[in-house]
Formats: sequence, C-alpha cells, structure tokens
Amino acid sequence: MRRSGPTLRGLAMVTAVAGALWVSTGASVPATPGARAATTAAATGSGDWTVYHHDAGGTGVDSSGTTFSPARPAWTSPTLDGAIFGEPLVVGATVYIATENDTVYALRAGDGAVSWSTHLGTPVPASSLPCGDIEPTVGITGTPVIDPARNELFAVADEESGGSPSHVMVGLNLITGAVELRQPVDPQGVDTAALLQRTALTLQGGRLVFGYGGNYGDCSSYHGWVYAVPEAGGTPGTFAVDGGAGQHEGAVWMGGAAPVVDASGNIWVAVGNGSEDSAGSTYDNSDSVLELSPALQLLQFFAPDDWASDNANDRDLGSSAPALLADGLVVQAGKSQTAYLLRQSRLGGIGGQLREMPSICGDDVSGGGAIVGDVVYLPCLTGVVAVRATATPPDLHRLWQAPAESEGPPIVAGGLVWTIDQGGTLSAIDPATGTVNQQFTIGAEANHFPTPSVGDGLLLAPSADQVHAFAGRVPTGSSTSMTPAATTAPATTRPPGRNASPTTPAPTGRATGSSRWWVALVVLVVVAVLAGGWLGGRARRRRPGR
Repeated sequence: MRRSGPTLRGLAMVTAVAGALWVSTGASVPATPGARAATTAAATGSGDWTVYHHDAGGTGVDSSGTTFSPARPAWTSPTLDGAIFGEPLVVGATVYIATENDTVYALRAGDGAVSWSTHLGTPVPASSLPCGDIEPTVGITGTPVIDPARNELFAVADEESGGSPSHVMVGLNLITGAVELRQPVDPQGVDTAALLQRTALTLQGGRLVFGYGGNYGDCSSYHGWVYAVPEAGGTPGTFAVDGGAGQHEGAVWMGGAAPVVDASGNIWVAVGNGSEDSAGSTYDNSDSVLELSPALQLLQFFAPDDWASDNANDRDLGSSAPALLADGLVVQAGKSQTAYLLRQSRLGGIGGQLREMPSICGDDVSGGGAIVGDVVYLPCLTGVVAVRATATPPDLHRLWQAPAESEGPPIVAGGLVWTIDQGGTLSAIDPATGTVNQQFTIGAEANHFPTPSVGDGLLLAPSADQVHAFAGRVPTGSSTSMTPAATTAPATTRPPGRNASPTTPAPTGRATGSSRWWVALVVLVVVAVLAGGWLGGRARRRRPGR
C-alpha cells in the first residue's frame, strides 16, 4: 500500500502527546474550585518555607543549601492591595503573601507575577478600633501557614461583619486560591474590636495554632489566648491568659512570631504584660514563658522575679518567641532588655532562671530569632545581637551586636544572617563578626518587625506592599530550581481589586514561562509539519500519477 502521510488519528495522537508535554512543563490548567481531589498537588521540596521562620521550632535556618554570596536582585512583585505584615511563604515555584486588605496572593517564583489572588472579605477600618497602629485597615496580620500534605494555606482574616470585627480562619487551595475552609474563631463573649491576631500560625498534630493579643496601646478590655483549630474545621482548643475575675491583658503576640512546637508536640509561647502589677498581686501567667501540652493544658512556666514591675511598666517578656536549643536550654528576652537562660525540662516558675543577662542590647527584643547550634540571633531594635548559651556551666555570652540598621527578626541562609530594618534596608551579616557585608534598599516597611524568607533559590524580602526577590546559587544536585535574575524591568501591573476572585490557577510544575513558550513553539511546528504532510497526501490521492 502506498503511504500518503499521517492519518487524522495519528495527527490527533501527536497533538495529545504534545498537549501532555505542555502541561508537564508547568502550564496553567483550569481546576475546579473547592475540589481538592481534582487539583494537582503543589510540588514541594527542601527549598520550601511553609511556616514563620522555616520550621515548627522557629529556627529561622534555611536548609536548602542555597548561597547568597552575593545575592542578586531578581524581581519585584506588583504593588499589592494592602500593607504586608507577614513573612513570604514558598511551596515549589510559588510564593504566597497576605495583606491587611484581607487578600492572599500567589506569585510566580520565576518573575513575581500574580498567579492568583483571593480577596476574603472586607477588612476592618482602623478608625473603628479603639486604638492600634495598623492603618488604614486591619485584615490578615499574622503570617499564614501552609500544609503541603493538604495542598492548603491557612490564615486568620479580620473582617468587618455586621458593623463589628470578626476573626475568621480560612483555608485556601494552593493551586487555585479557592476557599476550602471558613470558620469564625473569636472567643465567646469578648469585645472583638479589642483583639488582634498578631502571631504567625503554626501546625501541630493536624491543628492550626496561634495567639491573640490586643491592639497597640493595650486599650479596652481583652486578655491573651492560645488557640488550636482543627485543619478541617471544628471546635478549637483554647488557653486563656489573665482570664480570672477582673484580670485582663496578657497578650500572646511575640512580635509576630509563631508559637514554637517541640519534638513532643508541646507548644511554647511567651506572654506580655498583664493587669496584676503591684507587689503582693496574684500571679496571672503574664510576663512569662509557658509550655502547654498538645491539649493546651499548662505544663510549666517561667516568670522573672520582677514580673509585677514589668507589668506596671509595659516591659513585655513576650515581645519575642522562646528560642528552644537542641541541648535542652531556652533563651528568652523581651522589652525589659534582660535575657534569661532557662532549662526546658524545668522552667522553674517565678525566678527560675539559670542565668540572666541585663542590658542584652540596649532596646526591645521583638519577633522571632534564629538558632544555629548554641547561638541565638536575637532581633533587637538597636541591631541584631548574637548570644551563645552554654549548659556547663549555665551561662549566656554576648558575641556581638550588628549595626542599628539591622534590627528585624533575623534568619540564616547561605551562611549569612539576614535581617530587615523598619526603614526598608535588607542586610546580610557575617555570623562570625557581626559586620554587615551586603545591603539592599527595598523601600519603607509597614510592619515594625519585617522578616525575610527563602524558597526556590530566592531570598524574599517584603516591603510595605511588595515582595522583593534576590537570586542565589543552588548547590549541584539540589531539588530546588535556580531562579535567574530578572532581565527586564519589574512588572507594574496592579493585581485584581478588592472584590477579585481567583481566575488563573497557579503553575502546577516548576518550569518558567519562557520554557513553556519554547515547548509551545515546538508543538506548533510539529503539528504544522504533520498537518502539511496529511494535506499533501490527500492532494496526491486526488491527482494520481503526479
């Protein structure tokens, strides 16, 4: 039989294979909102950053091996629709960030463009609150958390509902941005306008753990809470601080850090000043470090001898998160400017410290620290300070303090300590000496305690309403893809507005946009050649003998 070119069936088969190649390179494929089983799971790897300061222990240490010596500016995201108070999170080749306008964004790690955005509700006007310093609206303040196993991002949104604030736990599909969980999480019978959900969220045993405090200024009547909400929704576990008759305050806020979860699943938080503030007052669990069981039962606590004086003078011990070291020690410092060395197995109650170091850095310590071995890098407002904790004998040793423009909650990546100051300077600090060896200006901050993150070969730094990415060098054989520096000007297109709903799903693979278009071009050429052969064959059959 004479061959006269490919058949239609063959052409269809080639087209189908080409389509499969297109999808496998990471092209966007529409998914059914809300149907987890119908969406492709987001790619995860060692380069992911799914919770505040990287892991449940809040170590702030990147484990991908990416180096940033030097870091190279890669891209700047479009201007987002509200102020950024949280840390960027990363899964696969997608960066996630939330705003005070109650919007969550998914950005492409390749170029910072918006893959999808989901606006969750109307944020609370700052003018309707009794006090505070977040303006013009209060929406999502605490850093969200991602559960890659569920393919879901969780956040607490402060929404205006019926003329009053309502705190709502939301779960969003990582690929589409579709809302998969909505559950009010306000404590019963409280003044919701007096509460601020400031801590980052973390995961513990299938539950979402976070803290509540008050607005800046400690106005109105509130008291602190630790909440644990099932990821699928349901009745939360709770622990109240300063919850006795006539008591109030005791915020669980920690400068935006997340509760720390230890290897046993126990939950550690630090607490701010409470209402009991005179000699002879009944202790109220304020100005403290608390260890809670997974069921949120108080296991043990530490408070300084002068806790009542701290309460009277707004010297929160709980302005930062507890730093749990691998050798069983704990380092805690706050607004009193005194650092305390504690033992994890026996916090010791009031005055139970192993050692204390007054005037650790000359100002407040606020936010999450970074932990490498027996060294803790503390976020002091006059510059990050490095402290070594020793067990035998128990002691604290101040190693160095960085310059004042390096004050924000630090992380460690590529052998450097990275921090952002409130003026919008990203700094890289030599961990051996405390000297600054790289700096980048990223613009003013809305958050008083901004902190960077790392993912997909990028160092990510938030400014007031944008995310800035810096490229590093990924080690050979790493599962983290290298994201090259941008060769074009950053995109300036604004994302969808306040009432936007997700329309474009996030990429399902790790290929960049340029690689997808390269594959598309090859697909079109192959289809054109085959189609031409088929048409030619048809012509030859109509004109025999040619």
